[in-house]
Amino acid sequence: MLELAASDGTTDIVATPHANGQYAFDPELIEQRIGELAPRAPVRIHRGCDFHLQFDNIQDALAHPDKYTVNHKGYLLVEFPDLAIFANTDRILSQLLEHGMIPIVTHPERNDKLQRRLDDLAKWVEMGCYVQVTAGSCTGTFGKDAKAAADALFKRGLVHFVASDAHDRRRRPPTLGAAYRALADRWGEDIIQPLFVDHPRAVLSGDQIEFEFQPAEIRPRKWYQFWR
Repeated sequence: MLELAASDGTTDIVATPHANGQYAFDPELIEQRIGELAPRAPVRIHRGCDFHLQFDNIQDALAHPDKYTVNHKGYLLVEFPDLAIFANTDRILSQLLEHGMIPIVTHPERNDKLQRRLDDLAKWVEMGCYVQVTAGSCTGTFGKDAKAAADALFKRGLVHFVASDAHDRRRRPPTLGAAYRALADRWGEDIIQPLFVDHPRAVLSGDQIEFEFQPAEIRPRKWYQFWR
């Protein structure tokens, strides 16, 4: 998978095992596995997880704010439940922010509940959260509903990252090139390039992100900044 990612132009990748009731997150084991791979890896491997919004997870993250974040910095990849969106989601996200974690909502375009709650996503972005979509959603790999939802998010300027969310070499590979080309052709490379390069780089180092809240073809340029 690392060789495939490198051949597609990737220089850095974040290992994001699921952190949920089924898969206990063990930072020491992650460090061990990365240490085994890093000497022969053609790309740089960073630490992270796909943090599920579950009660025990949330409580542990509030007690240990840097445990689940990317590179133990401020950004946290957050996966919402498939079955329901908590009524107190605003409060949960606020608590994470108050404890120094910046939630990045992962693949909302593939969650049928979030597909119908773009206004909520916009509200969470205004609170200081970010949104990440899957590259395959942008090219139709995950079906027409996910592609339409991704397009709607782009139209509203609610996409800040595009990631592979890779699981294997064939069905869900760690490649981004096809999505980059398709999105750059649609929106312009100046809009798309930061979502693949600048913003992920800021996450890896824990730096602030500057982003254009709406694509240029939707509204005039206006810049917003969020800080940790």
